[in-house]
Amino acid sequence: MTDPSLPRLAPLPDEQWDDGVRHALSPLLPAERANPRDAGNILATLVRNQPLTHAYLTFNAYLLRNSNLSARVREVAVLRAALTSGSLYLWDHHVPLARRAGLTDAEIEDIRHGEPADPVDRLVVAAVGELAEHLRITEVTWAALGDHFDDDQRLDLIFTVGGYHLLALAVNTLGIAPEDYLKPSR
Repeated sequence: MTDPSLPRLAPLPDEQWDDGVRHALSPLLPAERANPRDAGNILATLVRNQPLTHAYLTFNAYLLRNSNLSARVREVAVLRAALTSGSLYLWDHHVPLARRAGLTDAEIEDIRHGEPADPVDRLVVAAVGELAEHLRITEVTWAALGDHFDDDQRLDLIFTVGGYHLLALAVNTLGIAPEDYLKPSR
């Protein structure tokens, strides 16, 4: 029986980082940041499967950099997806990104409790909840989203939530440990 407090798969050791690893990380990390510390435990673990990491990071980089969603909406969705999938690791990683996207600490706490004051944030939280619980967005919520987002943005919202639920599955299953330099914001 494995110790649940230990990762099931450890991050790739420093001495095994090579050009293949750096290529696998290249969709998200520039070469100067493709190292164990800057990659963090999650990427340093996922990079054990380099083709999978490269493919997933290409998708993830789209979600983070090229999505039609605003940074604020993206981070509201990611924070709720982290919570609905039980990933404190992803929550802790995205709280600073949410702050950079303009969310206040009070708004982040409201998102944590599923009760944002902002009507668009509240709608995004509802959509994430429906996707987590029913694997679909209801007609009512879909129509309400259409009052604020075009079709491209609604598609990006679905795939952002799904992409982070997928990542949470890996984080939770592998037992990815928080980095020492992160201060949990739970």
